[in-house]
Amino acid sequence: MNPENEISFEQFENFPKQTYRNRTAIYGANGKLALIIPIKHTGKREFRDTEISYVEDWQKLHWKSIKTAYQSTPYFEYYEDKLKTIFEIKVNSLMEFNLKALGIILAILKAEKRYELTTEYFRNPDAEDFREQFSAKSESEYEMPEYYQSFSDKNGFIQDLSILDLICNIGPETLTYIKNINKN
Repeated sequence: MNPENEISFEQFENFPKQTYRNRTAIYGANGKLALIIPIKHTGKREFRDTEISYVEDWQKLHWKSIKTAYQSTPYFEYYEDKLKTIFEIKVNSLMEFNLKALGIILAILKAEKRYELTTEYFRNPDAEDFREQFSAKSESEYEMPEYYQSFSDKNGFIQDLSILDLICNIGPETLTYIKNINKN
């Protein structure tokens, strides 16, 4: 496998709260809007055993928020049907949901990225470790060039949003944009 395509997802870590493992943010009319997938608190600690709670219809609420935020963007209509399928996935495991959603996003981007799941927990893995790199509670250190966002005239450019923001606003240029960030 090409080293650029070697990705391992950690499944044995203790589920870290307030991370992007069960949340993302979109650009709503009033600024950054958090979308959080509720989890069941079953006492199971490993990420692979973390279960999604369906007590509330969060999928319907998330899709409604996304549609409201992005329906006037240049590419939403083009990708709407594919994006909606993410919010029709009904599985018990958060990890399984994330992997299925990732598959849909990769198909939209026409990107081929193979991955594997870890077979055990390594505190200090040999490969580059991104587990602690991104926090949902603080801005990332990555420089993100500004791109068109539907509400930027009102609230300015907001970085660290869901990939959905890029897909809906710059469409087929999303992959090029991401690759250019990685070069910096």
